[in-house]
Amino acid sequence: MPPKNRPVSKQTGARPQNIQELAKIAGVSTATVSRALTGAGHLSAATRERIQKLAADLQFKPSTTARNLRIGRTGAIGVVVPLGHERTQHLSDPFFMTLISHVADRLADHGYDVLLSRVVPSDVEWLDRIAQSGRVDGIIVIGQSDQALVLDQIAKTYKPMVVWGAQIEGHAYRTVGSDNRLGGRMATEHLLAQGCRKLAFFGDPTVPEVEERLRGFREALKAAGDGVAGALLPVHFVPDMALATISDYLGIADRVDGIFAASDTIAMMTIQALADHGRSVPADVKVIGFDDLEIARHTLPPLSSIRQDLGKGAQALVETLLALMRDEPAPSVLLTPTLTARFSTAADVEPA
Repeated sequence: MPPKNRPVSKQTGARPQNIQELAKIAGVSTATVSRALTGAGHLSAATRERIQKLAADLQFKPSTTARNLRIGRTGAIGVVVPLGHERTQHLSDPFFMTLISHVADRLADHGYDVLLSRVVPSDVEWLDRIAQSGRVDGIIVIGQSDQALVLDQIAKTYKPMVVWGAQIEGHAYRTVGSDNRLGGRMATEHLLAQGCRKLAFFGDPTVPEVEERLRGFREALKAAGDGVAGALLPVHFVPDMALATISDYLGIADRVDGIFAASDTIAMMTIQALADHGRSVPADVKVIGFDDLEIARHTLPPLSSIRQDLGKGAQALVETLLALMRDEPAPSVLLTPTLTARFSTAADVEPA
């Protein structure tokens, strides 16, 4: 016996499980039921209303999976994080978590699920396997890592793909990202304006976005003229590795008074390493990060940072991808970063 108070078919005594059963109850073809429920095709208003009312009375819900198969759609977007340059980095990284959360929210607004993949590339076919898997309608790649050539090759034949990061001249894929070069200049100019003269850049320049930040750093130093100096310390994004590298550097390097960290995570490790070496921020050394994640407000001291609007970036990623999926023009998007100055770069602070 069916449960009480649940509408059922008088003919079968059960709820219809598919449109074929509903069509039999309604006395029409499955095509007519499909048109009535989807609003597609030509159908009289009376017939459409009758079938829709019958479906509602019987609490019938068409299978989304079956519908997607009929129209060649999966209802899912692949969100892929390639980690060729940092094979031990985790998705729990605050930057990844923040951007992916925004992307998932925006995709949900458009009715899409997320198929999340963390990929440590072992060959050049990894992205092609995802693109041809039949499991996703499009791909959003979070960061280029050291995989720009792979991305470019796939983009020549697979159109619904957009990449977060720096636009590389001559490459076929669409990107959404901040003006990293401008952000690098802004961070460096801020340190100089706060009185710093011996600066260092901490980050991995093999990553395209970090390379652009380093270019901005060097341009600002060159524009400042004589009396300033800048050094580069290649630093991993993985916190433990970053902390060890920075600590070793501080133990042997000439004393710097300003550090531009290529990410907020690296900046946090920098502040910790400086404290371990008995140096105060900002009295002895001023530190600025990049991203301006939520955690930047809660470090000790609060961290100055170059802000990437990740909410706006996620919106642009999704809108660009949807346009590509509709075969519409979709240029790359370059976001303008802004400076968020906090106590980690404050001037005229005496050592404790």
